[in-house]
Amino acid sequence: MSIDPQTLLDWFDANARDLPWRHADCTPWGVLVSEIMLQQTPVARVLPVWRQWMERWPKPADLAAASQGEVLRAWGKLGYPRRALRLHAAANTIVAEHGGEVPADVDTLLSLPGIGAYTARAVAAFAYGRRAPVVDTNVRRVVARAVHGAAEAGPPSTKRDLDDVEALLPDGPDEARAARFSAALMELGALVCIARKPRCDDCPLFADCAWQKAGRPAYTGPTRPTQRYSGTDRHVRGLLLDVLRGTTGPVEKAQLDLAWPKAGQRDACLASLLSDGLVEQTADGRFALPGEH
Repeated sequence: MSIDPQTLLDWFDANARDLPWRHADCTPWGVLVSEIMLQQTPVARVLPVWRQWMERWPKPADLAAASQGEVLRAWGKLGYPRRALRLHAAANTIVAEHGGEVPADVDTLLSLPGIGAYTARAVAAFAYGRRAPVVDTNVRRVVARAVHGAAEAGPPSTKRDLDDVEALLPDGPDEARAARFSAALMELGALVCIARKPRCDDCPLFADCAWQKAGRPAYTGPTRPTQRYSGTDRHVRGLLLDVLRGTTGPVEKAQLDLAWPKAGQRDACLASLLSDGLVEQTADGRFALPGEH
């Protein structure tokens, strides 16, 4: 099981997107912020928000000093706003326990609030040049095709997926080369080995790709249902948060009621926002972003 590292790295050198969190002057904090924002969110949507955040909060201490309400306002429409609160909590821990510096090793990164297996390894690799297998959906798809000869990766398995990528990382003492290989593997999945209509003619791994050699067999394993957005609880939660982001203080329940016509779903979503700490209720029964009353 192998992918020629130099072939992939040469392709990456020529084709990698010019993203600000890849620049040499980007801090580990900038990398961490980008990784949290990029979870389930396209690069094009993240770029302007990331730049605004880094200008406003260039260090963990700057974000830690902000209120949760400020953080949620700045998060805007990136979606999954609990990520913003987790990032705020991580910044507080980095300041309180790590002298304001983002940790470099995977185990310590995993101890930060809201930092999971992917993010910890991504920060270790991309911010500090550590040798760490980094696995996301794009990487799993490249490995499934190029190595295993399957059209899709199928259901994830953390241990299996990490072991697969660990085995592909280039050997030797140069950890930075292994980290760059991880970035290249991810980029290939994002730009060329895409889920639908993969650009196989442009792939540097074409000649040795197991999927190509097998005749590009169709995927026959379990599939995930297509997710709709309009009318889902996630959609309604976003509409309620939009109301609060558009005000300067607490609002009456009646104002929130205008955001969605289905009372049962709307009230359930409001209750879930309260439970998640994304909304707070004042003593007089109004509603506000956390810390803004």
